[in-house]
Amino acid sequence: MFSHNKRLQYTVRVSGSNPGLANLMLEQFGGPQGELAAACRYFTQALGEDDPARKDLLLDIATEELSHLEVIGTIVAMLNKGAKGKLAEGVEREADTYRSITGAGNDSHLTQVLYGGGPPLVNSAGVPWTAAYIDTIGEPTADLRSNIAAEARAKIVYERLINLTEDAGVKEALGFLMTREIAHQKSFEKALYAIEPNFPPGKMAGNPRFTNVYMNMSQGIGESRGPWNQGEQWEFVSDRDKQAAVDGGDGLAHVQMTQAEMAATDNMAQRTRSDPSVNNLTGAEIGAGGEPPTAPGHASQVPAPGAVPPMH
Repeated sequence: MFSHNKRLQYTVRVSGSNPGLANLMLEQFGGPQGELAAACRYFTQALGEDDPARKDLLLDIATEELSHLEVIGTIVAMLNKGAKGKLAEGVEREADTYRSITGAGNDSHLTQVLYGGGPPLVNSAGVPWTAAYIDTIGEPTADLRSNIAAEARAKIVYERLINLTEDAGVKEALGFLMTREIAHQKSFEKALYAIEPNFPPGKMAGNPRFTNVYMNMSQGIGESRGPWNQGEQWEFVSDRDKQAAVDGGDGLAHVQMTQAEMAATDNMAQRTRSDPSVNNLTGAEIGAGGEPPTAPGHASQVPAPGAVPPMH
């Protein structure tokens, strides 16, 4: 059961209309790192959570994210309010109104024309919100790590939005939202560490033959070593031969088939085989005005002028 308090979690003070900035703010309203995505992510995780403490944590943060959605949506609406009224009432010359809502050079005109200046569930490029933004997999040790990363990404987007505006009130509200991302990261990380063991994610252990092996697959100038690939816990493998067929086999693909499957597969291979001696003139060569080279032992198959190509 939900109830709504009409007071915002943080007071929104906007110093003036700015449709372009409003459009950029939509990234945190209907974008992949936005507040709706966060609320849906944590709410659905909470519904499937069996641990009472984690369920309570997820429901608390999911509900707070909805309050953040309300704050960012209100900022969008306030930034659009002046332009919304002028466009709705037609109080300016058409060209002046158009210039006022497109002056920022982004898609703010779409927000005004399609959505009347309200906060639509799209990102700053007009792409509709989608549940595909939610990557919950139903394993706490994996989902909590994903939640930490999601909060980190949201914080970075808020930082970038703060750097785009001189509006002190908007900066202040965005700073609050950014700071709450930090608080949520801390809570999720504490919840992750409360699960022992929590690495590797899930129940099954990895194969000890490969768990501590670092494959130096990209070699050349710029190679670097650090605690991620050196030390007592790492076996560093640079030898190309040792990077292939690490299971001890021949490194080839094998499949067992029935006699009927093998016969059908062989027939298909014969029917579709390539003849490397064939060198027919292609459409691309005709368009380029060139002629194909003649394969050894074969005459060129370029048709003579006016000749009718053979039918197959």
